[in-house]
Amino acid sequence: MFPESEYERVYTGSLINVQFLQTLLQDRGINSITRDDMKSGMVAGFGGGVPNHIQLFVKKADVEDAIPIIEKSLS
Repeated sequence: MFPESEYERVYTGSLINVQFLQTLLQDRGINSITRDDMKSGMVAGFGGGVPNHIQLFVKKADVEDAIPIIEKSLS
C-alpha cells in the first residue's frame, strides 16, 4: 500500500463525492488516492468496511491547499 505517514485523510463519503473532489483537486494540481475498505475486503474474500464509505487522501504537503477546496465544494 502506501506509507501512512506520507498521506492524510481529508474526506470520507460516497464514491460520487470522492470522484467529484478528486477531479477538482486534480484540476488544481493536487494528486489524491482513495481507500475503499469494503471493496478491498470483498476482493480478498472476506467482508469488511462500510458501504459507500470511501476515504480520500492527499499528501501531507497538500493538505492546507486541499481542505479549503473540499469545504467550498461541499458547502
